[in-house]
Amino acid sequence: MQLERLLSMNLDLPDAEYELLQLSGAWGRERHPYFRRLVPGIQSVESARGSSSHYQNPFIALKRPDATEQTGEVLGFSFVYSGNFLAQVEVDTYNVARVSMGINPFGFGWLLESGQTFQAPEVVMVYSGNGLNGMSQTFHSLYRQRLARGAWRDKERPILINNWEATGMDFTEQQLLDFAETAYQDGVELFVLDDGWFGGRRHEQAGLGDWFVNRELLPEGIDGLAEKIEAIGLRFGLWFEPEMVNADSDLFRAHPDWIIHTPDRPVSHGRHQYVLDFARSEVVDHIYAMISKILREAKISYVKWDMNRCITEAYSASLPAERQGEVFHRYMLGVYDLYERLTFEFPEILFEFCASGGGRFDPGMIYYSPQGWTSDDTDAVERLKIQYGTSFVYPLSSMGAHVSAAPNEQLHRYTPLETRGNVSAFGSFGYELDLNRLTEQERTIVKEQITFIKKYRKIIHNGTFYRLMSPFDGNYCAWMVVSEDKRTVLVGQYKVLNEVNAPFRRLQLIGLDPSIEYVDISDGKGYYGDELMHIGLVTSDASCGQVLDGRKPSSDFDSKIYIFEAK
Repeated sequence: MQLERLLSMNLDLPDAEYELLQLSGAWGRERHPYFRRLVPGIQSVESARGSSSHYQNPFIALKRPDATEQTGEVLGFSFVYSGNFLAQVEVDTYNVARVSMGINPFGFGWLLESGQTFQAPEVVMVYSGNGLNGMSQTFHSLYRQRLARGAWRDKERPILINNWEATGMDFTEQQLLDFAETAYQDGVELFVLDDGWFGGRRHEQAGLGDWFVNRELLPEGIDGLAEKIEAIGLRFGLWFEPEMVNADSDLFRAHPDWIIHTPDRPVSHGRHQYVLDFARSEVVDHIYAMISKILREAKISYVKWDMNRCITEAYSASLPAERQGEVFHRYMLGVYDLYERLTFEFPEILFEFCASGGGRFDPGMIYYSPQGWTSDDTDAVERLKIQYGTSFVYPLSSMGAHVSAAPNEQLHRYTPLETRGNVSAFGSFGYELDLNRLTEQERTIVKEQITFIKKYRKIIHNGTFYRLMSPFDGNYCAWMVVSEDKRTVLVGQYKVLNEVNAPFRRLQLIGLDPSIEYVDISDGKGYYGDELMHIGLVTSDASCGQVLDGRKPSSDFDSKIYIFEAK
């Protein structure tokens, strides 16, 4: 039997009075929410790039036109898969809406022999009568507590620092140790060595696929460096890109046929790299052998698994012509197989998924890695939009969110260090900068941020998250987390541009116990839950002009985290 189309779900709805929500974007601006009314015909989102992609996320939702973040009916659909997908809604002439989701039929085919089976990936469907926040909270708890697995699912995530934006590939061992020593002094818990430590990898045109340490760069190897990092007082993490290879590498020279390519035709590369044919078990076995050797020999607590290009010329030399439609799916099964083997052998290691940032941020990845790199764009203002959109499906614990240097590497924008920390606090927190280049005043701010995260990260990751103000609707963004016992509340409010003689502002909170008196720990003032929910929290600031009451003047890119504790 030749399978040509096998979607995982169809759901017929008796009417089409809905708005479609999709999460779309591109590199550096992933998962922005878009809403549109259903109309007769087919409306769809898809990926045919070999991954779920930066451009569309394998998720859609249908909301009633009057549904809000807090009220109304919403249906959410999330595909537990990391490869090509199709999500669509077809409205017929009788106003019936059919929702479909599954592996993208484009480029797909599967020859099913007698006695064989094919298992389609699952779709998670969520109904909410409490608006979009209600839908998101169901996804959050399900994915955080049941989809994610392993020792790190329920643990507090370590505060990490990654060297990439600080050094790139231009580093020495002593620089890394100095970098780590300062990080330890400021309270960081995990040091991550990013790209550039292996093979001939001193630039992006060489080395991928050669997963053995460059002894000229690190004379005592990864195990020696890890021991030194541990001796400082930090855990040690390491970057890999297992699915890729450079032409200038020992692996490619030995096995040029191991890349995905069409025979007798020109081969495309992206970022000077090719995609290894993970549809072939011998390729996966070889990569597993190299990576597992490093993980066995060194004391490694964290792995960042990157993937920096999509599949082109989707042809596998290991398959006959009638099976070439299986390449995309077999490739993804190979990725999952490598994940399964590594996470099984090294259950104590925290794995983080990455794909040029958020190019493969999906439930299939969360099954193997409880957190992912949300986006390569670390600008605090852009991250408001990215993290806001991502939160429609994915829990805060899954969102890698780091404080980076100013000016920002992607946008070259200066934002206050406090705001960079206040945005990153609502995720799996870390740093992407060289602490040795900061002033003493900035180092003090970093230490305060780390103290805050260590105290509240369990609540941030396990509490109930609410979106309050969308950064797509105006100059402000706000969200909040309420602890499970409703006795601790964290509210993040963010302003993009300063205002002139601005009006008074109030922010109505959600999800509090109306009978509890909550104390703002910054000034000791108390407010009952019903007051904060129905009247609101006064969030006016000293926006411009002469400040006469002693408050800190506000500026562009200002922010504040309000902390309330039950009295």
